Amino acid sequence: MVERNSEPSVQDRAGRPFPVSWDQFHRDCRALTWRLNEVGPFHAVIAITRGGLVPAAIVARELGLRVIDTVCIASYDHDKQGDLKVLKGISEQTAKLGGGTGKGLLIVDDLVDTGKTGKLVREMLPDAHFATVYAKPKGRPLVDTYITEVSQDTWIFFPWDTALSFQPPIRDGAA
Repeated sequence: MVERNSEPSVQDRAGRPFPVSWDQFHRDCRALTWRLNEVGPFHAVIAITRGGLVPAAIVARELGLRVIDTVCIASYDHDKQGDLKVLKGISEQTAKLGGGTGKGLLIVDDLVDTGKTGKLVREMLPDAHFATVYAKPKGRPLVDTYITEVSQDTWIFFPWDTALSFQPPIRDGAA
């Protein structure tokens, strides 16, 4: 018998599911780009991996930016939030584009939750513009531009985390 950790996961504590389709996510990323187009120009996009990879690609395409870098920070293990670990920093070339402080650089992530990751990246590049598609109240003050605010107790199901499956009718006991 496998013994499970008695501590509930972040997903279990979150409570409110918020599924996002590919179409909706793409629309939200384009809406984010409309806002960012007014505050640029930017020299490069820095995606916070892994969640920021897809929105960064869409934003970079829409803004016509060819320089895309990543900062790799692990904060979740599937659905458990833990200590932050920088797995890969920003490249020296990209850092130079921002003069060492991030000026003219755009940091993109899918979501700001507690703000721990955002705070760490802000320390790396204090003058960069930080944009997320979704923001929760605890992390929102760290973000310069976002599209949708969701409650702190919401768990967003991104399209890359889900699969299409048959849903039984409500009359058959489906919730």
